[in-house]
Amino acid sequence: MKKMEVCYSFDDILLLPAHSNILPCDTDTKTYLTNNIELNIPLVSSAMDTVTESDFAITIAQHGGIGCIHKNLSIEEQVSEVKRVKEYESWIVYNPITISPNKTVAEAILLMREHNYSGIPVVDQHKLVGILTNRDVKFIEGRGINIKVSEVMTKDKLITVREQEVDSTSAMRLLHANRIEKLLVIDENSCCIGLITVKDIEKYNRYPNSCKDSKGRLRVAAAIGTGKKDGIERCEALIGKEIDAIIVDTAHGHSENVINTIKEIKAMYPNIQLVGGNIATKEAAEALIDVGVDAVKVGIGPGSICTTRIVTGVGVPQFSAIQNIAEVCKARKIRLIADGGIKCSGDIAKAIAAGADSVMIGSLFAGTNESPGEVITCNGRTYKSYRGMGSISAMKRGSASRYFQNKDSKLKLVPQGVEGKVPFKGPASEVIHQLIGGLQAAMGYTGNRNIEEMRKNCKFITITASGLRESHAHDIVITQNDLNYTYQIPNSSVSDLE
Repeated sequence: MKKMEVCYSFDDILLLPAHSNILPCDTDTKTYLTNNIELNIPLVSSAMDTVTESDFAITIAQHGGIGCIHKNLSIEEQVSEVKRVKEYESWIVYNPITISPNKTVAEAILLMREHNYSGIPVVDQHKLVGILTNRDVKFIEGRGINIKVSEVMTKDKLITVREQEVDSTSAMRLLHANRIEKLLVIDENSCCIGLITVKDIEKYNRYPNSCKDSKGRLRVAAAIGTGKKDGIERCEALIGKEIDAIIVDTAHGHSENVINTIKEIKAMYPNIQLVGGNIATKEAAEALIDVGVDAVKVGIGPGSICTTRIVTGVGVPQFSAIQNIAEVCKARKIRLIADGGIKCSGDIAKAIAAGADSVMIGSLFAGTNESPGEVITCNGRTYKSYRGMGSISAMKRGSASRYFQNKDSKLKLVPQGVEGKVPFKGPASEVIHQLIGGLQAAMGYTGNRNIEEMRKNCKFITITASGLRESHAHDIVITQNDLNYTYQIPNSSVSDLE
């Protein structure tokens, strides 16, 4: 019988400390989701319906990572979530709401109230001819509101700029120097293509570490399935809203349906950043890279709510899966996302040291304000609902195809996940701060100044069960739980611990 390979999970190994002259505050956590998408922190939020919708995607992008909008939504709903992220924060508001000079002031006021705008560019056949602001209509009363916009708009000495000739700093100077609230952006044909406001610049500058595209908008990814409707049609709709990355999100990425979907998308949209998964072997990585993916997503069964390995007997412990696939990704110059099994910041450090470029996280984010899960109060404590996309309730909502099952089938669904609750943690910003702080501390201990060095230089040791017990807090009754550390003694119930 051929000798079988021993594979390891994160709990089976530790990183060796090394000589270091690097302080955690001096480390650089920049990395890549794909070769064309840079992240300022190596965190990606999971495409799960109790983790990532627009609220969480906005928050994680503001802090330097990227969120992946789940696909347990109609195509229209998912597109709307992506649109909200893309339009949330940019110092230039592209394709602003405009009005014709022949419309009435009454119509303009309704439009301004509907969109909560204090001013609207006035265009005639796409050409900018003026701007209508609250000041222009402030003293118009009664029947006067039925006059044309052209009669009251500001049209003289309009301050306009070209997109390529201005940045946020110079735009703010122009706004201040001219004592105006809005700056109009035009193209070479004097068509209005954007609007700059003080409020938008201030919001843009509030998060200097945020993950943004070339137009200054927050980046966001979205999950799709396979086949025509859940794959191709969903992908086309998302690309129409300038999605930054598409993730073909299935439980088994090394399958013909996934490979064919990736081939078709890449043939139609060769420049779209495409991630394929989930996989756990070198052969799977080679197969997906051969058909054009820009990154692979690694993890079959490591998630806290995933029962795939128990239900099917299939999977690879996550540390070894990352380490093995990283060899292929390095040789083929393709990025690796480690998806699942992250219980604490130390696991992020281990995943990156094993070869991951970024890590995808679900459970640690599910308890935050911004996650879409339901708030639950139990025995005086607050929780949020969290479920695997392979749980019965998630599959009935729409994720059955991820596990190659049909939610409308007369046959019963076979779940590969559970549903439950996680402790409420408050703002996602605090959780992200603790996770990155732990990673930076690991970089200091191992003498690595940046993520690339950490992927190259770290050394590992395997530990025993006794070593794991010694690693955790022991011989003490913990009276104060910290945000970055929780530990439940195996086979102990919550009541035992309390």
